[in-house]
Amino acid sequence: MTDSSVPTPSSYPFAAQRAQRGLKEYLGFVARGFAMGSSDVVPGVSGGTMAFILGIYEELIESIRAIAQPAFVQSVLKLRLRDSLQILNWPFLVSVFTGILLAILTLARGLAWLLENQPVLIWSFFFGLVLASIVTVSKRVSRWSPPLLLLLLLGAVGAYLLVGAVPAQTPETWWFLIISGALAICAMILPGISGAFILVLLGKYQFVLDAVNQRDIVSLALVAGGAAVGIISFAQILGWLFKRYHNATVAALTGLMLGSLRKIWPWKITVESMLDRHGKEIPLLQHNVLPQALSNEVMMALALAVIGAVAVLLLDRLARHSPQSA
Repeated sequence: MTDSSVPTPSSYPFAAQRAQRGLKEYLGFVARGFAMGSSDVVPGVSGGTMAFILGIYEELIESIRAIAQPAFVQSVLKLRLRDSLQILNWPFLVSVFTGILLAILTLARGLAWLLENQPVLIWSFFFGLVLASIVTVSKRVSRWSPPLLLLLLLGAVGAYLLVGAVPAQTPETWWFLIISGALAICAMILPGISGAFILVLLGKYQFVLDAVNQRDIVSLALVAGGAAVGIISFAQILGWLFKRYHNATVAALTGLMLGSLRKIWPWKITVESMLDRHGKEIPLLQHNVLPQALSNEVMMALALAVIGAVAVLLLDRLARHSPQSA
């Protein structure tokens, strides 16, 4: 006797994908998650952008949405673990989030060093990456129209203004860490809006980066708890928008990516700064400028921008030809 509130195996949302996938495919998802996590560590670059490029964005959103669906919640409350796992696209989610976690744990220290010691070079690479990703993501709109171009423009202006905001000084209390995690994860799954940059605006980027490097489990658990609630809630909205207004949603997200280029322009001058709790100078207000001369650093920066752009175009081509792409 079966419960009509629980779907039959053939009706599970991702049953067909799971049946076709093997270890090789899931290792590929770990690698894609690693690419997402690498992007998420850097303020100004979105892991959502990388998910879009790698062809897993919509499946990621739909998989997260399933956590809040009535059938999954009911099976958990009734302690039907097997039904819960069947409803949830758990092999995919575990693979992707394993890759993200590995990237954060292994790259946080190195990226922090690069951002401090070689900012022009690392920002150049990510500028090329995001610029090319705007082109690839825009191709997911089946047909552009004036209303869609208007949405793109609104998204671009909104992101441009947001990334120009001045970071705030905020408390380090438990409740604010939870709020920070929730807001950052919502931005993290939006292409063009960086979760790390939201942490910068909230004054918590350096704090979280230090917590990762120092293995501050309590602080990380508070941020992660907020992130879990935020991502499940926000995924419901994004999934609904993709189903009802796919082209409009992609157009707006493309605009967000376009506006975010303001943040990751490599050459800047610092107009205003502050000292963090360790006495380290943190830029508050920066202006984008052109490089002064065609130096070796500028040539290397341009080369890295081209490498980033080419990498995106190659990844997009591979994703489009992969049977596992979303």
